[in-house]
Parts: sequence; structure tokens; C-alpha cells
Amino acid sequence: MRLKFHCQNRIGILRDIVAQFADYGVNVARGEVGGDHGNTIYLYLPQLLNAQLATLKPVLEQIPGVFGVRRVSLMPSERRHLELDALLSSLSDPVMSIDMEGHIVAANRAAGQMLGVRVDEVPGLSLDRYLPDLDLPALIRRNNARVNGLRLKLGEATYLADISPLHSDKDDDVASLAGAVVTLHRADRIGERIYQVQRQELRGFDALFQASPRLAAVIREARRMAPLDAPLLIQGETGTGKELLARACHLASPWGQAPFMALNCAGLPESMAETELFGYAPGAFEGARPEGKLGLLELTAGGTIFLDEVGEMSPRLQVKLLRFLQDGGFRRVGSDEETYLDVRVICATQQDLPALCAEGRFREDLYHRLNVLSLVVPPLRDCLDGIEPLAEHFLDRAARQIGCPLPRLSAEALARLAGYHWPGNVRQLENVLFQAASLCEGEVIEAGHLRLPAVGKRQGLDGIDLEGQLTDILGEVERRVLAALYPQYPSSRQLGKRLGVSHTTIANKLKRHGIGREE
Repeated sequence: MRLKFHCQNRIGILRDIVAQFADYGVNVARGEVGGDHGNTIYLYLPQLLNAQLATLKPVLEQIPGVFGVRRVSLMPSERRHLELDALLSSLSDPVMSIDMEGHIVAANRAAGQMLGVRVDEVPGLSLDRYLPDLDLPALIRRNNARVNGLRLKLGEATYLADISPLHSDKDDDVASLAGAVVTLHRADRIGERIYQVQRQELRGFDALFQASPRLAAVIREARRMAPLDAPLLIQGETGTGKELLARACHLASPWGQAPFMALNCAGLPESMAETELFGYAPGAFEGARPEGKLGLLELTAGGTIFLDEVGEMSPRLQVKLLRFLQDGGFRRVGSDEETYLDVRVICATQQDLPALCAEGRFREDLYHRLNVLSLVVPPLRDCLDGIEPLAEHFLDRAARQIGCPLPRLSAEALARLAGYHWPGNVRQLENVLFQAASLCEGEVIEAGHLRLPAVGKRQGLDGIDLEGQLTDILGEVERRVLAALYPQYPSSRQLGKRLGVSHTTIANKLKRHGIGREE
């Protein structure tokens, strides 16, 4: 059991507190002092029972200078260890701390995988075993400053190493080297990493394409909702960019400088989803880490948690999420301690939540808690008036990644894009154009370069917005007919003959709908 004492900072108060446990025959295994003025004491008493605490608590609170005693789930050092462990584990690059003898003191999981051992076997290993031709401690002493991009050969792979020296202060105020933190980057993945950085350069609303009036309207709504302190529900089909919109709302909110964490609720077993979101207490279940685990909610404290596919959440998790939305409190798995946090919740779904509520598969009270603010992201097939600039944007990105000259779209290729039904939405468009850029050997992407499967093609009026006036609805039907036929009849004369109208009429309609490039 771990106890937290809020107390006065006076000489002998720790002795007075510990004496009560000694008189009772309870061992104090570890203690820590915290608070800005040393006015908080933490004690770890592994053998203390709840009944004993109930008896001792009134006695402890009578000690002069003790203002309160309560249970906590973690000591401050344990929490720091968990946070550091979570941070290191999230890094895909190997990170190691070494001493001035060349031995590894600590490392993350990626470093253990690189060295071919378990992460708990890494401490104590000598780098000479893996880098026989490099005296890293001598290099650190010689430079005594940060080294970036040092090329290393480790096994069959080549790495670029960033080395940050660690200094300790002696009693005579002369700083001495204590070791270094070494971060390794695979040399053959640097280009990929640069591309990923480029993709993340614009992460806010400016990263979202707004060429279509319908998309622009959604972005305007999102900008107004982003700073509001209320849950946000984003609805839309797969591939429409719901997470990008959630990130943009986070960055434009008062929580924008705090963490943004995402959890996909689909496909995760209930127990795993619960521990990922809420964490677990030390020794909560067989196989659990003895120090416990912080959940995404605690790692997101002060920021935004994004729950994707919230409609797939289990009934048990729905109850815990509802409780958190009501009062900001929850319990880790295996813990009876309440934790309270300030975290904004943004959820996304491609399902019809009211229908799930009617079927009893989703709690109606939770739905109303989540649906305080809501956004509906339209599918790509309803935003095809902006597909040309969007396609050019994705082609530019693909060309940069592949390293080829920027190709342009032929009129036939653009017409085919505009006439497709896009079941995978924007994500599918990006993938199709990346493949087209990789297949194109010249400067122009033709219709034949576009690999568009017919699977999932919608029939009838599916995907047509029936909310407007008849003229608007018929105009959309007309646009789709022209876009679908233009690749086979790529001139106003051919298309006019096919449809039985004059080529002048067809030319005007093609121009109005932005289809083709008439000479």
C-alpha cells in the first residue's frame, strides 16, 4: 500500500510518522518527499492492510503538522518511471544511455530488438561487443558536445547516431562526463522519415483540402467548434479524413499544445481496449507489469483523446467512458482509487449511432453525451467539384516521395476520376494517384494508369444528395452521366452524338461542370 501525507515541513515529522508504523509492527519499505516546499511525504508499506490503515489513520492525523492521509496508486518516482518508459517505448528508433566505460545503462525496446536481446537484458552489455572498431567513450571525451549524424555500422545495417553527452556536477562545481544518450536512425530510412516530416508540416486546418464548397462548409463549422470545451462527435465514411479533422480541431483549441492521443476501438478485445485507455494498477492481473501501466487518458492529461470507431466500443467500456464524461473520473483496472483528469474527448464513427441505440448496441445516454458538438464529413463522391486540385495535390506529394518529375493529368484521366464512385474516399484517391505516378513513365498520367476497381459501385440514387431543389438534383445526375461517358467520347461532338443532342449543348454542359479540357 502507498500512502500520501499532506503535512507541515518541520524537523522530525517523518520520524514521528514512521514511529507509528514501527509501534504497530508494519515495515516502511520506501519513502519519498515531494511538493514545492517539502510538504508532501509518500510511504510505501507493502504489508499494510486496509483494516490496519483504518485503525492507524486517526492516530496519524493527530500527529502535529499532519493535515491529511490518503491512499495513492503510485509513488512519484514510480510515476516518473512509467512516463519515461511509455515515452521510450513509443519511439521507433533505438535509444540507449551508456556510461563512460562503454556499458549500456538503459535502453528502449527498439534498442533491444536491434541488439537481439530482451530489453531487460540490455543493461550491462558492452558496446565493444557490437562496435569493436569504435571507442565511443573516447569520442565523447574528445568532443564533450553533442554529435549529430555519426555513421555507424552495426551488424548488417548502417545507422546515423545522435550522441548527447551527460554531465554530472562534482562538489567543487566542476562538471564531469557521466556518459551519453545515443539515438540511432537507420540510414536507409532517412528519406522516408523526411517525407513523413513533410507530410506533418501542415497538421491543422490548413492541411485539409477545401476546394469543394461542401468541404469548406464543414471546415468553417469545425473552426467554430474547435475551441469549445465540450465533446465532439465526427461522423463520416472510412477514408474521409476524420482523424485529420480531429487533429486540426485539437491544434486550434486551448488544449493544442498538450498531447493528442488516438485509440481505435474497432478490433481490440475488451480487456486490451480497457487497459490501453484507462491503464492498470500494479499487479492488477497475471502477467501485468509489477509497476502497473498508465493509460492513454493519463498520458493525455490536459490534452485531447481521440476515440476512433467509438460505435465498436464494448458495453463495459461505454459505461466507464460515460462516467468519465460525467465527472472526469475513472479507475484503473485493478484499482479502487479515483483518478480525475481534464481531457477533451473527440470521437469518430462511420456507423449510424442512433440506429445502434435503437438496437440496444450503444447506450443512448452516452450518445447524447458525445453528441454535444457534431460534424459530418461528406464522402468524396459528393465533393467531386473539387477533385482536380485535390488530385494535383496528391500527385505532387507522390512525385516528391517517389523522386520523379511531377506528372499532369490528361483530360481523360481527370474525367475518369470525376466519374468514379470512390468507396474508399480521399484515402483511396491518394493511393490510386500514388500508384499512377509510379506506373507513369512520361509526363502525363492517362486514364489507363488509374487502377479503379469496380467493387462496391453504388447504383441508383445512392450518394446523390436529395435535400436540394429538383434543378440541383438533376444537375448532379447530369454531371455524373457526362463524367462517366466523357472518357469513351472525349469531344463534345462525339458525346453529343452519343446522347442525341447538339455538340454546342454538350460543350456548354462540360464547361459548366468542369469536365474535360475542350480545345
